[in-house]
Formats: sequence, C-alpha cells, structure tokens
Amino acid sequence: MGNCLPIPSFLQKQSKSLPIDTIFKFPSPIPTWSSEGGFASDYIDLGGLQVHQISTFNKVWTIYGGGPDNLGATFYEPSQIPDGFFMLGSYSQPNNQPFFGWILVAKDTSTDQSSSNETLKKPTDYTLIWSSESLKTSQDGHGYIWLPVAPDGYRAVGYVVTATPDKPSLDKVRCVISELTDECEAENWIWGEGKTSSDSDFNVYSSRPSVRGIQAQGVGVNTFIVENESDDNSSSTTIACLKNNNFSNFSSMPNMQQVEALFQAYSPRIFLHPKENYFPSSVNWYFENGALLYTKGDESNPVAIQYNGANLPQGESNDGAYWLDLPVDENAKEKVKKGDLQSAEAYIQIKPMLGATFTDIAIWIFYPFNGPGTAKLGLIDIPLGRTGEHIGDWEHLTLRISNFNGILYKVYFSEHSKGIWVDAPLLEFHDGTNKPVAYSALSGHPNYPKPGLVLQGAGDVGIRNDAAKGDKFLDTGAKYSIVSAENLGLGIVEPPWLNYLRKWGPDIVYESGVEVQKVEGSLPENLKSAFARLVNILPKEVYGEEGPTGPKVKGSWSGDERS
Repeated sequence: MGNCLPIPSFLQKQSKSLPIDTIFKFPSPIPTWSSEGGFASDYIDLGGLQVHQISTFNKVWTIYGGGPDNLGATFYEPSQIPDGFFMLGSYSQPNNQPFFGWILVAKDTSTDQSSSNETLKKPTDYTLIWSSESLKTSQDGHGYIWLPVAPDGYRAVGYVVTATPDKPSLDKVRCVISELTDECEAENWIWGEGKTSSDSDFNVYSSRPSVRGIQAQGVGVNTFIVENESDDNSSSTTIACLKNNNFSNFSSMPNMQQVEALFQAYSPRIFLHPKENYFPSSVNWYFENGALLYTKGDESNPVAIQYNGANLPQGESNDGAYWLDLPVDENAKEKVKKGDLQSAEAYIQIKPMLGATFTDIAIWIFYPFNGPGTAKLGLIDIPLGRTGEHIGDWEHLTLRISNFNGILYKVYFSEHSKGIWVDAPLLEFHDGTNKPVAYSALSGHPNYPKPGLVLQGAGDVGIRNDAAKGDKFLDTGAKYSIVSAENLGLGIVEPPWLNYLRKWGPDIVYESGVEVQKVEGSLPENLKSAFARLVNILPKEVYGEEGPTGPKVKGSWSGDERS
C-alpha cells in the first residue's frame, strides 16, 4: 500500500469517543407543566432585561488533555437565539461527562430606550486574555479567549471564544448595564493544563453568583470564569453575573400545582444499607412514641411532646435552654432508636434560588438515632464503641430545577457537615424514571449518589461511610408534606416542630474521650499511631458532643448548600 503518513495526534484523539460526544437525555420524557403564571414559560423578566435559557450550541474549539480526568474541555457559543435576544458570552464544559449545556441570552425590554439607559450595549473593544497557540496538548486547531471591553456604566458577563486570532465582531456579544449585574465567583473546575487546577497557572471554572440564598438577587448566566495566575493583572474574574431587579414578585416560581407535579416527576428514592439498624421515621411517630422535651435547670421533669410538636418552644434561638431526648424506659428507648420506616415522611422546603431563576426543593429526612462509627486503619476495621452516636439525625437532598423549563439540573447530597452537588448526567435514576437514586450510608446516614465506601479522613485512615443498595428504601414521593415555602404565597402553614430551633438531642450522649481511650487501649501497638492520626483529623461532629439542630437552624435553610 506504500508509505503512509502518521495520523496527527489531535485527529487520533478525535477518533475516540468522549463522554461529551453524547448529549444527555433523561430516561423518561420531561412532563409538560401547567401554563399558569410565569414558571416554565422559557422567559424571565429581570426588570428591563428579559432572559432566555438556551441549550442549543455551536462548537467553537476543543482541547483533548488537561482538566478533569485529563480529558480536556470544549467551548461553545449559543445558537438558534430568538429574535431580539443577544449572546452574553461563551459556554464551556469538561469532556469527562455527557453534554448538558445551557446559557442565558438577553433582550432589552426597558421602557426607557435612550442610549444612556439601554440595558444592553455592544462592547467597545476586546482584550485577548489567553490563546492555546503555545500548548503542545492535542486540540482542534487553536482557541482564543477574549474579554469584551464594556462601555462606561456597563459590565461584561461572559468571555467570547474564537478559533482564530481575529478579534470577534463588536456585534457578537452584549454587555449589561451595571445596575442589572451582581458579583460572580468561580465554582467547578472546567479546564487547566494539568490534571488538577493547582497544576496550571491558567484555569477555567464555571461561574455562579457570589451571594446566594432565598433573598439573594444574583443570577448565573452559566458562562465561565478564567483565572490566570501568571498574569499579575488578571489573577481573578473580571466578569459579572446578572441581578434580578424584579425579584420580589416571584413570578417565575412554580405555583402549588406545579410544585406537586415537579416533585412527583423528580422525587428521589433513598436506598438504605442492607445492615442498617437505625431507620428514619416521621417526626410525629417520634413524638407519639415517647420522645421527651427537657428544660435546663429542670432536667428531672421532662415533658412528653404532643403529636405535632405544639408544646415545643417556638422561635427565638438555639440557646441551650431546651433539648429533646429518647424515652426513659429502656424498651421504649430501644424501639424509638430503631425508627419506623413505614411512618417515614419526606419534609419539603421550596426555595427561590439564583435570583428566582431556579427552584430548590429541599427534602428533609428525620432519623431518631445516628448509630456508632467504624474506623478504617489501613486494611483493618475497628468498631468505635459509641463514638459517632447521637440522637435526632436530620439529613437532606436538594433538587435544583430551572424556572425557565422545569428541568432538573442537579441534586445536592448532604454528607455530614457539608455535601456535594451532582449534575443530572452523573446521577443514577430509578428504573427508567427521572427520579434520582440516593444511598444512605450505614449508621450515620449521609447521602451519596453511588454505592461504595467513602472514607471520612485522610489516605487510608478514617471513618467508614458504607453505602449499598439494600431491600429497604424510602420513596420520598410516596409520603411527603410541604412544610415551608417562605414568601412564595403558596399558603403553606409551617408545623410547630419546624419552628423549634433548639437541639433535637442532648449535648453529650457519652464521654467521647473515654470511648476513644477504650478503643485505643484495645488496639495492638502497630495500630495505635494510625488511630492517633485518625483522632487528630476527624471533625468534632463525629464525636457527637453537641446535639443536632433541626432544618431551620441549618445554614442552607435560607442560604445555598455547603459544598
């Protein structure tokens, strides 16, 4: 066949299928939501600026190395933009997961169309922030990242990526009037030259508003942020997020009928470990079966709690004056510790997030008892006695749903004092439905997106969190109640127990130091140093020294999830 020229490395890379080459699709069709109100209408008015969520793109440039899993990243610009709307910036996604992109485009709808009050303006120029010309990494041609130079009184809310060194057209993108912008920060790592962000001076991150919560007005455009540590003048982001100045009417949020439909479509199934001994229950079951309210200074006279918690102290603060505990009778105590899966109920909080462009559905689950921990010291597992035990365990999952179209974009899994967001393409779904699967780890009940061992510690030393699919599960959509939707006008009456802001368990379940000494004293000499290392690195919460608080005391109740 004669002599053949070698195939260039970037073409070899292109011939291999990457996860991003697959467009993510939900297992089942997305339902059609009722057309009442502004929810799922495709457009949201931010106050003189109408925005639309685009999920159709043209690919601009791909690089095949560096970034998550060393698979590179791809950069896009939105396509099929509706008449009157303009691109605000380019979109990027790592190549290590299926494509599931979106970005906002915008239209000026202000009543004052004078040139000084237009909500959108063309940039006056572009600054070349970075190019890939010097990289030896396999890529499709070269990529160039440009920062729009905004007119006075305006801000750029996204970068523009090109495949040539020529400046983009000034008509390519729009800058936004400053009063409709908010501060932005980096979120997830998209790309850098190395296998971790610390390996590279130049990194690309997804963006999000710096201030997030149920009262925060910041709106994410879903453009990206660049950080260039090699450039003294460009060490951090110079782009902005949007701001919803039409925030107070919550017109983009779902009504009660739509909330019910959303939860039925996406309600998670939580699988419990096959060896689990401490199951969830409803709060009412816990009260009915002997849970007691204690008052500081009058500990000898605990009070039985009414069925719905009506006699619990309301509001004020977590001042240590009251706490809940298990029944005094030993048989009743053991019964309550085990919980009651049949009674278990999902308690739902509805939250406006990212300037009411998304709805968060927080799903709170109550466990009467958190079981003891097990340490992993290399290849050896060591039961920790009562270490890790506490009374009154609250865990949660959160669904983040777009108010433009009702699509589930990510799920938050609470894991001890923080947790992780998982994008929809990386979720496990139950039995061909659009219902995500979660795994509640043995004894401690943190939630994980996949089965397996997660070690809370460092290296091969830490506390075991074992997640597996047992026969027992909690279908959150089968029994639930919406307990809070503050300021959304949905007519929700919060149950009394929700406004009990003190502790759901006593401060000290046991002397943790004594328990640790017992375990350490039973270990052979060759394991004592590893155990001492474990004691030093674990957070205070593992030792159960403080009684847990209820959902309303958590930072995520009015803010964003902690990750």
